[in-house]
Formats: sequence, structure tokens, C-alpha cells
Amino acid sequence: MLYLWIKAFHIVFIASWFAGLFYLPRIFVNLAQENNNVATARLLLMARRLYRFTTMLAVPALLLGLWLWLGFGIKGGWLHAKLALVILTIGYHHACGSILKKFEAGVNKRSHTWFRWFNEVPVILLLLIVILVVVKPF
Repeated sequence: MLYLWIKAFHIVFIASWFAGLFYLPRIFVNLAQENNNVATARLLLMARRLYRFTTMLAVPALLLGLWLWLGFGIKGGWLHAKLALVILTIGYHHACGSILKKFEAGVNKRSHTWFRWFNEVPVILLLLIVILVVVKPF
């Protein structure tokens, strides 16, 4: 029964973390297009708050996942692939923090089109992770 509770909370925190990873780059798209200083300041405030909140959601998601893995002996080739994708997701999360710092410093060089493509990365990561967890192809 404990396994199911941990799994349920893990899924909720993962979904919440990814919601932030879906929306934060969308704010970057708007920041890359914005010329109004007041609007830029508002978007930066939103991005800072969202990044902080998303980070707070990532921590329990990762800890609960670690508990599921180590505490309940989950194993298999699919898990290795999933863990690699989780590491890429953590890297993506940190990349968002780095991009936010560039916007705050006023040194962003990337276009809104680049951020539109960047925004698709967490969708692909989540899709692959879910397929690995549900289908367990290997």
C-alpha cells in the first residue's frame, strides 16, 4: 500500500514539475519578442517565480522517484533509459535557469523562434518517459 501512495505522489509532482517546464519557455518566447520595459519586467517576475516554484516541485518528484527505485527494487533496461531521460530533464530545467539569468541581465541573443522549438523539448522528454514506464519495451 505504501508503494501506491508514493507512486501517486510521484506522479502528481512529476506532472506539476513538467507543467512548469512547459510554461516557462513560453514566457521566454514572449520575453524574446517584448520591447516594452514594463511588460518585460512583469514577464521576468513571472518567470522568476515560476522557475522557483518549478524547482520546489522537482525536488519531491525526484526524491519520491528515488524512493520508488531504491526502496522497492524497481529494475530493468527500461529504467536505465528512463533515468537517462530524467537526467536530461534535470539538465533542461537548469538550462531554463541559465536562460532566465541571461534575460535578467539583458544579454539574451536567441530569437522567439528558437524558444518556440526549445519549448518542445519537455513534451518529447515526457512522452518518452511515459512510454518507457508504461510499455517497458526492454
